Amino acid sequence: MHIISINIFQIAVSALIGAALGSFYACAVFRYINGQTLTNPRRSTCPNCGHTIRWYENIPILSYLLLRGKCSSCKGKISVLYAVIELVSVFWAVLLMITFGPSTQWLVYMFFGGLMIIASFIDLQTFILPDIITIPGSIAAIPCAALLTPVGWEEALLGAGIGGGLFWSLRLLYRGLKGVEGLGLGDVKIMFMIGALAGPQNLPLVITVSAFTGLLAGLIMMLLDREQEYGSMIPFGPFLALGSMLTILYAEPFWNWYLI
Repeated sequence: MHIISINIFQIAVSALIGAALGSFYACAVFRYINGQTLTNPRRSTCPNCGHTIRWYENIPILSYLLLRGKCSSCKGKISVLYAVIELVSVFWAVLLMITFGPSTQWLVYMFFGGLMIIASFIDLQTFILPDIITIPGSIAAIPCAALLTPVGWEEALLGAGIGGGLFWSLRLLYRGLKGVEGLGLGDVKIMFMIGALAGPQNLPLVITVSAFTGLLAGLIMMLLDREQEYGSMIPFGPFLALGSMLTILYAEPFWNWYLI
């Protein structure tokens, strides 16, 4: 396991960076869903009344709590997903700092973790993993993993090929057997990216964690509403992202424990 000497200052800085990036991620998610771009409109506005969000109303997590999840102008409800996305980003930044310290690995995994956070929350609401995220992410993952992490060129290429190829094969197999799409191309592309970052040796762990958490979420949703077949309506992309993020953080101590 990585043994990194981390001080409170580094934790605090990583949390602040995570919070600031989380605010950007939330903006990107909701603007994509609403058919907007990151530059138009230039300022964030309330989706209910069009009120321009002031800077002190846009402080990550804190503003949502102080405003009690409501617009200061019309008192319309603000989606809790804004705060959830920001909080996820904070946890990701801090856990990466604890695991890897201030390093190139922290930078690489922060970047790709951000892509996966944005893609996951879009997928949860639209059942789409956007090409604008998955394609550039897949292309960039191999050189970044090879040059800036211990994965190396051979394992990055092999992991990407196995990850993407496996899910492409599963997609074709499911469609052949069922006559409908079971996995989208977005899942294939994001697995190409994940495979490059995780390497081939960690792909079984990624897939196992993803499948287990996805199954657990499906069972919980079916129990909450027995009249709806929610289990068949949950996108798999967010669980692939979760599995990869947990693997990046904890694969080394897991294998050390498993091989004892």
